Amino acid sequence: MTKLRLSAALAITTLVAAAATAATAAPQGPTAGRACFASNNWRGWSAPGDGDALYLRVNIRDIYRVELTPGSHVRKHADYFLVNRIRGSNWICGHLDLDLTISDSLGIRQPLIARSLRKLTPEEVAAIPRKDLP
Repeated sequence: MTKLRLSAALAITTLVAAAATAATAAPQGPTAGRACFASNNWRGWSAPGDGDALYLRVNIRDIYRVELTPGSHVRKHADYFLVNRIRGSNWICGHLDLDLTISDSLGIRQPLIARSLRKLTPEEVAAIPRKDLP
């Protein structure tokens, strides 16, 4: 009986130690290790060059670049709106979190497929021509 209690106590101690290690190693929140942002912090967008990429302004200073499928040819006009459909969490941490559509004032929609999403460094942001900033 004592051997059984000792084995049970050892097993419980091992499980508690493993759970504590996993809890401290787990990332804290959606931004741990990645450049994530909440979709409600998205402040503007632009479509530079050939329109196969987008720049997203997040908060005041952050700029993200979204690479689109080749041939998207997105243009920003006064009556065009970039819409992101939120499915589940509002945290955007990668291109798969984006469900983008360009819509105009007449209701015509063009779905966009994001291939990549990355936060630009301050040096990369400084190199963007002023007319292309969101």
